[in-house]
Amino acid sequence: MTSRPHLVVEQDVFTRVIDVVLNDQCTADRRAAFADFFAHDVPDFEGWRQGLRDRCTRVAPSRVTFVETVEELHRALPDADAVVVESLPIGASELALAPRLRAVQKFGFITRNIDLQACEARGVPVLPLRRRANVACAEQALMMMLALAKRLPEVNGKTSVALLKAAGFAPAPFDRRHTPSSNWARIPDIAMLQGATLGIIGFGEIGREVAARAQAFGMKIVYTQRTQLDAETERTWHAEYRDMDTLLGMSDWLLAQLPATPSTENLLDAAAFKKMKRGVRLINVSRAQVMSRDAVLGALRDGTLGGMGLDTLWTEPGDDDDELLQYPQVVLTPHLAGSPRLNATGDFEELISGLDRALRP
Repeated sequence: MTSRPHLVVEQDVFTRVIDVVLNDQCTADRRAAFADFFAHDVPDFEGWRQGLRDRCTRVAPSRVTFVETVEELHRALPDADAVVVESLPIGASELALAPRLRAVQKFGFITRNIDLQACEARGVPVLPLRRRANVACAEQALMMMLALAKRLPEVNGKTSVALLKAAGFAPAPFDRRHTPSSNWARIPDIAMLQGATLGIIGFGEIGREVAARAQAFGMKIVYTQRTQLDAETERTWHAEYRDMDTLLGMSDWLLAQLPATPSTENLLDAAAFKKMKRGVRLINVSRAQVMSRDAVLGALRDGTLGGMGLDTLWTEPGDDDDELLQYPQVVLTPHLAGSPRLNATGDFEELISGLDRALRP
């Protein structure tokens, strides 16, 4: 292959890193924007970029074409050497359009949109990627769950009688002649994850990463989404399918793990909150837009929600007078779940190195 490889890439805010690293025609504005995006964790972004190019000389430089629809994908495939997809399909019809195709890179590890048998028959390797950023999101969700279960936001640093009383607690020592001193602060309503039911709305890659970790804590995992998974996949992730209403009514913890789309906007509305178990704790490390803000605030006011962890707000940055800040049982973080940026650099080093190996003679 004497010409530059042609990579067809499904458009995504993160897959644009492929453009920045491999495409010499990438705009200066995009390169500068990503250097700024990475700067707090990768101050020498240009050095990282150049080092990756130097290690992957078969794929660097490449011609990069971004596509968003099946029609655009089909138009780009005839001279594609490799394709990177997240949700767009790759099956027999796509392979027939791509005589030069030598690799299919999945931007993730769930390959349901790729016909693995058809790719194998054509001798085209499928390269999955267990994204580090998704693992980080799962860790953020578990952190929020543990913090709420142990009432950490309310008790952090309150180790004196005066501070505990100021926070509304009633600390008092026990009679140590007869009892232990555990929880002399007398903090009520501390919870355990073990034995609790976690309901996951949207059992994609992050939902499954959360499930794996929650199962290790001894939680019962139920999930809901448009299509039930096959029995083998459910066994792998220790998860059971329930319809939405049943899941809302049985869950001690809820994870809303959905993208913000017209079909998911305000999915958790006032009617949905009325179906939830009183005192349920809600975690969202995806997008706030899948929940009605008014419904969330109403559920906090009336006690339906016993706590909430939220990593993205309805508008970012947030406001200093946001009502959510009034609730000590709410954990808010400023869109940190996928961090650090080293997750992204690790993902794209693995992705680009894999493509480089696949495109070697």
